[in-house]
This record gives sequence, C-alpha cells and structure tokens, in this order.
Amino acid sequence: MKLSFVIPACNERESVRELVEGILHHTAGQEVQILFIDDGSTDGTYEALAALRSEHPEVEICRFRRNLGKSTALAAGFDRVSGDLVFTMDGDLQDDPREIPSFLAKLDEGFDVVVGWKKVRHDPWHKVLPSRLYNGIVSRVLGLKLHDINCGYKLFRREVVERLSVYGERHRLLPALARDLGYRIAEVPVHHNPRRYGRSKYGIERFVRGAIDVGTMVFLYRYVNRPIHFFGFLSLLMMFLGACGIVAGFVLLFVAESPVWTATLLVDGVTLFVGGGLVLGIGLLWELVLHFFVPVNVGIYITEEPARKPAAKSEDAE
Repeated sequence: MKLSFVIPACNERESVRELVEGILHHTAGQEVQILFIDDGSTDGTYEALAALRSEHPEVEICRFRRNLGKSTALAAGFDRVSGDLVFTMDGDLQDDPREIPSFLAKLDEGFDVVVGWKKVRHDPWHKVLPSRLYNGIVSRVLGLKLHDINCGYKLFRREVVERLSVYGERHRLLPALARDLGYRIAEVPVHHNPRRYGRSKYGIERFVRGAIDVGTMVFLYRYVNRPIHFFGFLSLLMMFLGACGIVAGFVLLFVAESPVWTATLLVDGVTLFVGGGLVLGIGLLWELVLHFFVPVNVGIYITEEPARKPAAKSEDAE
C-alpha cells in the first residue's frame, strides 16, 4: 500500500531536509510519495527541495509562481497524489513523523479520515487561545466531536480527497467536509514540536476568514439542494415584520400624534416587505437553476452499487 504525503511549504528552507528524512525513516519498507507544494517561497525553499529530489526519488515538487494559500496548495496536491493513503502535514517540523504509525493503526480500525489532536501545543498563547476557541465553536456548530479540527496533520483514504472541494480557507474544515459525505472520522493525540525555524505564516485574521467559511459550509450543507427552504423562511419572516411595521404605522397615524415614529414604521415596514419579496425571488431563481441546469450528483455518496442482473434471454434465442 502506497503512502502519499502532501506538504504545503512556504519559506521553510531549513526544515524540509529533516522532515523528508524523518518521513523516510518512519515509513521504511513502504512505498512512499512525498509531494511538496512550494507555495511561492522566496528563501530558497525550492532549491533545497530540488536538491532533495535529486537524492530521494520519493520527493516530488509542485511549484507555484506566487503564494496562493494552503487550501490551493492542498487542492493541487490532492490532484497529484498517487498513493492509496494520503497524509497532510505542515512543512515546519511541528508535525512529528514519529506519529505516522499511530495514524495508520487508527485508520485500520475502520475509519476513513484520522485527524491529529495537538493535546499539548508549543505555540504562543495568542495563537493557542484563539485556536481553541475556534475549535470549540466549530465543533459545536457543525456537530463534529473533534478537539482540533484545525490540525494540519491528517490521514485520508485516497477516495476521500478525490471527492473534497478545497478552496478559500476550507482546508481547516476537511474533516467536516468528509463527514458530510458520509465518511467516518476519528482523531489521535499527536506530539506537537515547537517551531525551530522561521516564523508562523498565520495571524488573527485567519480565524475571521475561517469563521466566514464555517457559516458558508453550514449553509451549503443544509440548503444547497433546497435553497427555497432557507430563502423562503427568510422572506416570510421579513414580509411578516414588514407587514407588522406597516400596520403599526397606520395605527399611529390615526391614534397618536407622532409623525416621526409613524414615518419610521411605514418606511421600514415597506422596505422589509419589499425586501422579503426580493429574497423570495432569489430563492425561486436558485430553485429554477437547480431544476434545469444542475444535475443531482448522488454518486459521491454511494459506497456500494447493487449487483446488475443479467439480461433476460429472449424467446427467439431459446
């Protein structure tokens, strides 16, 4: 069984050699592909990877002209893997190759995706605290019982990565995307090394982008095939509130001398009512697009096909 490692790397020149040697040491006797995605490095990372490729035939390189981000790097890697099982790792040596056997053992229990759990993190508090908060919120919102969905150290069966759509900041949500396709998810505690070279590429803004992607994913998961249920509810709520505002405005017009409140209620009520109609129109338009132009792809959920019955013999053949 071949193992593929997809490793996005941006300015990790000092780390890549030790990482490759660690992977090869802890996968001795197995067929391995180590695919680095050079995400626009400017510190000589590509040259270091090219030297490693000349020494180790397992090393492959996909190089970007500029920095495109981790999701794009993983998507490029997933399109180019050749192994039966696919690891994702960071290129900064904080993910320890010694944990590879633990991932494989957990996968052998019948799971499709294994996620690392950095139970003890060696990062600054201003990075650890927002990460734990993010993981807690995502776990509750998505109903996915993982301690560290954001961990970059993961193992997938190849069929899983072939069906994942990775863009934006969705690399953080790969376990949730796989769960939504019906795959079985597990986690294993992993040793987390302190960063030895370079500096972190992520700031607080990544959590804002991640939160937006979580909201998008929740919407798509629940309503992508039935958008009218979302837009219909929203439009009815807006039209109901708008109607209430209009009625209240007319009541004030005749029973109370309050022109400011009367005008406010009438204008806001009409705005909400008309806006609700527009939202309903968006939902209906989306339904029409789905009905006429977007075929339902149930194939991504099928794990076993029914056996095909042999064609019945015709009477003439007999």
